[in-house]
Amino acid sequence: MNNNDHLVRFEKVQKSYDGETLVVKNLNLNIARGEFLTLLGPSGSGKTTCLMMLAGFETATHGEIFLDGQSISNVAPHKRNIGMVFQNYALFPHMTVGENIAFPLVVRKHSRQEIHERVERALDMVHLKGFNSRRPSQLSGGQQQRVALARALVFEPKLVLLDEPLGALDKNLREEMQYELKHIHENLGITMIFVTHDQSEALILSDRIAVFDDGVIQQVDSPDVLYEEPKNAFVANFIGENNRFRGVVKEISSDICSVEIEGGGIIKAKPINVNSVGDKTTLSLRPERVYINPEAGVTPNVMDAKVLELIYLGDHIRTRVAVAGNDSFVVKIPNSSEHSQLSKGQTVKVGWASEDCRALDVQTV
Repeated sequence: MNNNDHLVRFEKVQKSYDGETLVVKNLNLNIARGEFLTLLGPSGSGKTTCLMMLAGFETATHGEIFLDGQSISNVAPHKRNIGMVFQNYALFPHMTVGENIAFPLVVRKHSRQEIHERVERALDMVHLKGFNSRRPSQLSGGQQQRVALARALVFEPKLVLLDEPLGALDKNLREEMQYELKHIHENLGITMIFVTHDQSEALILSDRIAVFDDGVIQQVDSPDVLYEEPKNAFVANFIGENNRFRGVVKEISSDICSVEIEGGGIIKAKPINVNSVGDKTTLSLRPERVYINPEAGVTPNVMDAKVLELIYLGDHIRTRVAVAGNDSFVVKIPNSSEHSQLSKGQTVKVGWASEDCRALDVQTV
């Protein structure tokens, strides 16, 4: 992909508020036209700062940000042709829904007829047709968020930035809005950059996810690659549930390594962030990749376990077992009759494939 295919480029961008500590460290990131990219990470990881620099509300300490091939370092926020949606909606309480949505068009001096047509289209897009004359105070949280989204889209910006826009909604409404937002993006094909610390939200919405920690992108990939192929222990632990063991590499080849774990025993794994015998490592294994009482010879890794807890979650049973001194090892068992005989205190065997277990960098368990 050449630079013309990128709507946004961060080149060696740094940000410091005090002249000493870097909140964003040497960021290089390309964002394709029409992409839905999520910036994901814990609080203080630098994701919102990146969004604010792109919007023009913060200035990069070092480096350049390009929008549509042009540096925007000296372009005022209102001239960047970027729509924004915030967590607190930022609607004008004294204006009607129609007036709120029309505001960006009024500022840009569009004709009255064009404003009317665009507002109607925007209301239809967010399923609020007929709500023109209501005030924000007469709307639910979800409806207010739809108005904020319509206002960000109505002037047909090159780019829409969304800063934790669903954070104030209750669980059911939040999930509904996630799918609504995904469908709007698919229908419009507009470039969207979304900030959240909610990894399940990121998995649902995104074409790609950039995982931030300590001002650095740890990995940027599609949701399935991030989940199935994390490149380091931070990403493995931050995206989805994860079983971990600490250990030392005893043997290694190009596609398999043997790791002696702290609780005793040898586990065969896929070497990702280990290079040689003697390296310390954190092993990462997803709960749904573990089998209870596997048939002999089916999995290269088999260990004794004791069932500590069984939690019924409808589509699966979340089973916590003790394995090699690890009392927080989780197995997600599909809800089927073959596993209905498990009981608390029972001794079982757990097994998994070596390629499903990744030998990553050291991380405290």
